[in-house]
Amino acid sequence: MSQLCIKIYIVITLIFMTYPPAFGAGDSSRAGKAPKDGRCDIVTWAKRCLGKPYVWGGNGRKGYDCSGFVRAAYNRYGLRLPRSSAAQYRVGTSVSRSALRPGDRVFFSTYRRGPSHVGIYIGNDKFIHASSSKRRITIDRLSSRYYRARYIGARR
Repeated sequence: MSQLCIKIYIVITLIFMTYPPAFGAGDSSRAGKAPKDGRCDIVTWAKRCLGKPYVWGGNGRKGYDCSGFVRAAYNRYGLRLPRSSAAQYRVGTSVSRSALRPGDRVFFSTYRRGPSHVGIYIGNDKFIHASSSKRRITIDRLSSRYYRARYIGARR
């Protein structure tokens, strides 16, 4: 790949990370329909995964871990994320808790310092994630005692 192509790719990637497009606008399966915001598509896809098993290091074949689940949801709609929750925390724009929108990534410090767990905010104080304690993909409240105490931030 030429250096010019690489530079163009980097610029386009940075633009998409800063300003997420309306995903699916060119998708033939949506012909004749108004384009939807990719964030809603991510949440819809994530909800279809409810109940799937939690698997440490899982990327979807037999189940997911938290960062594998979030990565798969975003990748499905053209946003490439790193594999680990700590690396995902370094990508995107910081969002205050009061400004959360469905599709934002929410991060927690659970079994070690720093971001060690990630989920997808779905609205109304709820987020969907691959829970190691419940051994499946589930929905929990940000304001629950456990997650409220471990919340460290969000990214868009």
